[in-house]
Amino acid sequence: MKITFIGATHEVTGSCYYLEAAGKKFLVDCGMQQGPDYYENKPIPVNPGELDFVLLTHAHMDHSGNLPAIYAQGFQGPVYATEATCHLCDIMLRDSAHIQMFEAEWRNRKARRQGKPEFVPAYTMEDAMGVIRNFVSCPYEKPVALGEGISVRFVDAGHLLGSASIELTLKEGTEEKKIVFSGDIGNTNQPLIKDPTYLHHADYVVMESTYGDRSHGERPDYVSCLSEIIQRTFDRGGNVVIPSFAVGRTQEMLYFIRQIKEENRVTGHGNFKVYVDSPLANEATTIFREHMYDCFDEEAVSLIQRGVNPLSFPGLRTSVTSDDSRAINNDEDCKVIISASGMCDAGRIKHHLKHNLWDRKNTILFVGYQAIGTLGRNLLEGATEVKIFGEEIHVAAEICQMQGISGHADVNGLLDWIGAFEEKPRKVFVTHGDDEVTEIFARRLREEKGIDAAAPFSGTEYDLAAGTYIREEQGIRMQKASASPKAGRAARAFEKLVAMGQRLMSVIRKNEGCPNKDLERFSREIQSLCDKWDRTDI
Repeated sequence: MKITFIGATHEVTGSCYYLEAAGKKFLVDCGMQQGPDYYENKPIPVNPGELDFVLLTHAHMDHSGNLPAIYAQGFQGPVYATEATCHLCDIMLRDSAHIQMFEAEWRNRKARRQGKPEFVPAYTMEDAMGVIRNFVSCPYEKPVALGEGISVRFVDAGHLLGSASIELTLKEGTEEKKIVFSGDIGNTNQPLIKDPTYLHHADYVVMESTYGDRSHGERPDYVSCLSEIIQRTFDRGGNVVIPSFAVGRTQEMLYFIRQIKEENRVTGHGNFKVYVDSPLANEATTIFREHMYDCFDEEAVSLIQRGVNPLSFPGLRTSVTSDDSRAINNDEDCKVIISASGMCDAGRIKHHLKHNLWDRKNTILFVGYQAIGTLGRNLLEGATEVKIFGEEIHVAAEICQMQGISGHADVNGLLDWIGAFEEKPRKVFVTHGDDEVTEIFARRLREEKGIDAAAPFSGTEYDLAAGTYIREEQGIRMQKASASPKAGRAARAFEKLVAMGQRLMSVIRKNEGCPNKDLERFSREIQSLCDKWDRTDI
């Protein structure tokens, strides 16, 4: 009965934990690394084909984005998640695969002209569709047996539609332990979705610490702030362009604008138009509507009971095709344009920035975190010229940001969440935070709460039954790659091939005892494959 920490250790993204218990091997989360990578992440210690299942806290890419990659390497088991998470992953993983394949196509066109080797994407649309078919939806609050000695309960984490904390009960012989994975703990009093549900009992807790060193401060009046920005922009004849994350933040903006329109907070501009120019955001909004009753908070549900759709209003227009998107920039009326990506590093938002940044009548409104090095961060830091699609664009538009909007609990929310446990957990493992933040928050748990807390590095193994470390890693800082890009791509392609070979051996073993004629046909197919690829020219 052990846990191995793989990702989101002393870093914010790439959540992944490997467990062995009751004869099963499985993961909790399988996230993609996003942004700068400061520490080396150890690989999953078994071939993905040996994993029995995956438990998923929520649909964000830093928790789910590598599921198609392990599918490509042989994983064939179920992925257990809430129903809303299953539905969001259906669109988000397909979108991720599309982006990766598009990037690979673009890189390979360029590489062919330069005589460089082929770029191999981490996974394809086929891989994404394959793992999506293996999703199994689970209800909130109801324990689900995953095999003898293992049960799981999903509890609303209040972070994203369908997000969950995972309560895992493990039993081996007479030894029983309960381990809770917080997932991303939501901020309280946010629009649409419920506040996080507190848990009360656990032997061990794996806890996020994204804002473990700071407070969000007093909650702003989002509707008043947004109303003022739209009013003054429209009064000078401009557009409000909102770079927004397609899942979660876009739906919050629609919720606010519906209230603004209902209460006539923007005057003198009639029934102004609001464009949502993101196919992913539009699909996500449909999923939000499908889960109004099981995921929305009391305020949103009360609107529904009054016959009001909290995510729709007169003047709302959705853009699907590229022609739809281009047509927005030909509309001379004052309008709000909500488009992805939220940090302006890809997607249709770049086209809207190109058409609006140069005009001082317009406003670019940021409603989410902007990572260092992104176009959005550069604009917030006062850039006067930016390059978009190879063209220098002068920045004359008003640049502003709505403060306080966050899907994550701040340090006070995190302390409230861990403080709800009626007895102190035997140990709390602090993850999913920047390097120093994980240590700061772990120290605060020790000093203020009297909790045994630590911030493990990738590769750390812990015996849950004995309550001791099997291996305690110290963390290896990433070094600048000395190998060529060609060598790196070749290594990834070869690793995938080796993984498929290991999966083949697993399939062979499973066929022991099958009829001889089937085994002989299987042998001939393998022999034919070997004859084709047993080459002497490499």
